[in-house]
Amino acid sequence: MWTHESIEYVTVAGEAWLASASEYPRSMRALWESRPWAPTVLPCGRTFDVVNLPGLFGRRVLDELWESGPGCGPVATHRGRILVFAEVGAAQRLRTLLVWEEWARGVPPVLCHGTGDAVTVPPVRRRVDAPEGPNRWIVAPDTREPWLPGASVLLWASVRAARGAAAGTPTTSGPAPDPVSLPVSVPHREPVPASAACPLQLVGGTDSASTPGVM
Repeated sequence: MWTHESIEYVTVAGEAWLASASEYPRSMRALWESRPWAPTVLPCGRTFDVVNLPGLFGRRVLDELWESGPGCGPVATHRGRILVFAEVGAAQRLRTLLVWEEWARGVPPVLCHGTGDAVTVPPVRRRVDAPEGPNRWIVAPDTREPWLPGASVLLWASVRAARGAAAGTPTTSGPAPDPVSLPVSVPHREPVPASAACPLQLVGGTDSASTPGVM
């Protein structure tokens, strides 16, 4: 069982941050005011990038981020996968770093959404009596400037998660249920510098490829 209390709503400040990803933030806020229960498609590369992970592996990555690393920013689920919101530019750099064999060994396919891509984000509100759906917040945005992990932090957590899985090490919370039904909580703490959390020496690189389409 996940050890943290779930945050399943977006605050007013969190809405402002999400809306800033749109080319028309005021129109986006108006849409949410009239349809707060509907998912929304937002572009990546302006306010955030998104790293899209398989459900079980994504859960292991979140465990690493919270148990041994600096924590995370907003996180959502979509159709059984876990969407980790990352700093702008992280998608391109992480995609490049995962090409290196020493980093990628054991890491399952990871989708990196950056400039030119778009993702479906959960509703800003969830009805109290509504059943759990395939698209919801695990960690909802609650500030205008949330801390977002960079490529080095996510690489570090992915490598640790992959090595733990290869060694048969269980997640800190035991067997993984469907990620959509995970009750998650986020301890409120200041993120530590990425350099303190990431012992791996990274090799820089660029990659002009992108992952087209909408998730």
